[in-house]
Amino acid sequence: MSETNDTAQGPESNVGIGAQREQLRNFVSSVLDSYERMPMENRKYAIVVLFPTLFLFVLSVVGAIALPLPVLVRIPIFLLGLLMLLAGLLYPRLLVEQQRRGLENQLHLVITHLTVLSTTNIDRVAVFRQLGREEEYGELAVEMRRITELVDTWNQSLDDALRRRARLVPSKELGDFLDRLAYSLNAGQSLDDFLLGEQETMIDKYVTVYEGALGNLEVMKDLYLSMILSMTFAIINAIVLPILTGTDATMTIGAVIVLFVFVQLGFYFVIRTMSPYDPLWYQQDDYRTKKDRQIDIALYGAVALSMTFIGVLGLGTMGWTPIGQSVQQVMLDTPIPLLIAIPVTPLAVPGLVARHHENGVKERDEEYPGFIRALGASESAKQATTRAVLETLREKDFGALSREIDRLYVRLNMRVAPDRSWYFFSAETSSYLIQKFSEMYLVGRQMGGTPKQLGELISSNMNEVIKLRRQRQQATVTLIGVLYGITASSAFAFFIGLEVVEILATFSTNLNLEQLEFGKLIYAGVYDIPLIEYLLTLIILFNGVLSSLMIRMVDGGHKTNAYLHFVVLVWIGCGSAVLTSSLAGGLISV
Repeated sequence: MSETNDTAQGPESNVGIGAQREQLRNFVSSVLDSYERMPMENRKYAIVVLFPTLFLFVLSVVGAIALPLPVLVRIPIFLLGLLMLLAGLLYPRLLVEQQRRGLENQLHLVITHLTVLSTTNIDRVAVFRQLGREEEYGELAVEMRRITELVDTWNQSLDDALRRRARLVPSKELGDFLDRLAYSLNAGQSLDDFLLGEQETMIDKYVTVYEGALGNLEVMKDLYLSMILSMTFAIINAIVLPILTGTDATMTIGAVIVLFVFVQLGFYFVIRTMSPYDPLWYQQDDYRTKKDRQIDIALYGAVALSMTFIGVLGLGTMGWTPIGQSVQQVMLDTPIPLLIAIPVTPLAVPGLVARHHENGVKERDEEYPGFIRALGASESAKQATTRAVLETLREKDFGALSREIDRLYVRLNMRVAPDRSWYFFSAETSSYLIQKFSEMYLVGRQMGGTPKQLGELISSNMNEVIKLRRQRQQATVTLIGVLYGITASSAFAFFIGLEVVEILATFSTNLNLEQLEFGKLIYAGVYDIPLIEYLLTLIILFNGVLSSLMIRMVDGGHKTNAYLHFVVLVWIGCGSAVLTSSLAGGLISV
């Protein structure tokens, strides 16, 4: 019977092993291929990155073996060296992945822009040349310039240039699009006919890529949760075990903290690479709106107030000046986590201000598709100018966008140039999508495009992006809940371990256990409790920084949103630490 079972399970087991081997081979192949695709030469990368990381890894191995350090310190040293080596080996893969994301994240905007330009009266090569000047498209703009360079410099036909670049780009989606476009142009199909027919297909692919990125973020969230829980367990061991082993507690905890920091940094860069590029805000350096000025004032004021708090605490720590001496008395009675949390609290103000204005940006984005569709349809039907059409449209209710539409009409009516009028319109909405699509509409109208067609094209694309943003918002809310929960639970675990150690150390001192046989089991003298408490609080602070940056990367909102999440995370961690210490101390003393 057992032989039968083994026989039956054998093929399934072999299939599973074969699949794992195939995945491993594909991964290794992708890493090797990334070395060929990365911008830096392999020789230079080996000298600048690989050899130093290999040297540090060997140094960490030698240090972990030869140095007279506790085992709990040797392991983090070795793991730190291993992490740096792996980071050096896999960085080209991450770089190529980032490049691929850069190509795919804005592909829908570029194709929409291509379609808008193709419906005008300019030459088809000039369409690609125009897009090559749009620096906001990043890698995609570079690809457009490479295509036109093959045509202008090397005298290749447009379809040959497209086919050549299709084989070299790291993005499969972009490569397939360029290949299909080359085939269609070679067959005699016009550029606008192909692109208009391609719109629905490319939107569907963009939705797939966007949702795939959100799915990858969900996987990374679960992996991050597992790793942080593991590192939390490691730090707890580093806190508790020295009281039984007699090793240097500060050194042990410090080594594990460094490893913890590197793990968090690694996850931050991975999440930054995987997050879809879909910014919400549009900001002009040469034109600061009222919203921008309010955020700037709140930010500068908050930073100044935080620095003032830090300065006062510094005076209190040193005992300088009568103010410092007075503050010192208060500091002695205040838990260390609160001394860290209080100075950063003002930084929440610019985050709250930005959050308020950001809600307005989202509302204007919701209204824009209806506005641009109505504008295009009215211009085509009435055969009138944008100014004349806006005179009627401004009487309609477009919600949060009505004020900006009215100001656009006023500027056009005052004979301000259309370019400048639309420029101020986009800047005052503070919306990245409105800026890009308004620019497309304006250029399309100036070059002879059909207003109705332009309005419908832009409206349908923006509606799809808005739907995807709602999914992104759900993913962001989930991530916020996870990071807030991890922060609270980690702080609880850190300080409950520290409280237990402090109670045991006090117990050992009061009963003078060193004179007893039992005293050999408890090494209370290896702990510097205040210093360890500072180190654990710094972990909470660092976790708040990286976690808030992760939330901001996934959210795609204003940069100052990170300040708000940072303050909340710090208070969650520090509040949990103080509450844990108080409750644990009270319960044990009872």
